[in-house]
Amino acid sequence: MKKEGDNSSAENRSEGLVEEILRLKKERNAVIMAHYYQRDEIQEIADFIGDSLALARQAQKIDADVIVMCGVHFMGETAKILCPDKTVLIPDPEAGCSLADSCDPVEFEKFVKAHPDHTVVSYVNTSAAVKAVTDIVVTSGNARKVIDSLPADEKIIFGPDKNLGGYINSVTGREMLLWNGACHVHDRFSIERIQEMKKEHPGAKILVHPECRRPLQLIADKVGSTAALLEFAANDDAQDFIVVTESGILFEMRRKCPGKNFMAAPAEDAECQCNNCEYMKLNTLVKLRDCLRDMKPEITVDPEIAERAVRPIERMLALS
Repeated sequence: MKKEGDNSSAENRSEGLVEEILRLKKERNAVIMAHYYQRDEIQEIADFIGDSLALARQAQKIDADVIVMCGVHFMGETAKILCPDKTVLIPDPEAGCSLADSCDPVEFEKFVKAHPDHTVVSYVNTSAAVKAVTDIVVTSGNARKVIDSLPADEKIIFGPDKNLGGYINSVTGREMLLWNGACHVHDRFSIERIQEMKKEHPGAKILVHPECRRPLQLIADKVGSTAALLEFAANDDAQDFIVVTESGILFEMRRKCPGKNFMAAPAEDAECQCNNCEYMKLNTLVKLRDCLRDMKPEITVDPEIAERAVRPIERMLALS
């Protein structure tokens, strides 16, 4: 049984933790960056919230000594590659990425060498070692623009996300050679259960991330990156939205569009919260406090790999 005052005690502990984080942030001359898929309380305290493209852009602009990347490991690597003179921290070093893990650097390099006449385009959701054998990096927000900038007859390898690559093929008419990788969250949404939800809310618009499978893309009112889905929801007249991406984005959608109803799309397994990325959710306020206090875990990238990886990232940013 809860005792009277339990809730206020928990709130006080949380407030104290936030105050400590803000104090440490000032002492360390740090900036807190958070992806849209982070826990609500992480997004609330962040100095900057965005998708992978926005986080990469912002990393180049900041005038702090320390970047705390509240996201997953490859995001920290990207920030370190772009800002080698800054200390880059991540609250939990186990915050990996199933999509990045689906593209082993050694095997991908073999794949690239087997197709020497192809331009290599890699999704930002990859390790620094994969970026190092890439010609140009893209995000879900700029992939089409980048691919459209390449000659129509150019042969292209696209990795690692087969769903995003397939989507880009469908809207550009390309026939890019796709690596067989996928995000475990976006790959397990249930089209049947989403269609049932649509019947219950016939006026709802379906918002789908391009990392989802093709059948889901085909029933979408909007296919786009997290930032693009947020923009669509803010500008559309609909009041109800079924959001087919990691559920962390709902926090920002509800904050930007307080009068609208955003519903997390269900996954195939009705018994689990499979629209949450367990890696993204590893970062907590306590771990954020600890990493600022202890100045670790720190993200490092082999200088040789960083030197090769920075070129395709900068090429992406120049085209964005």
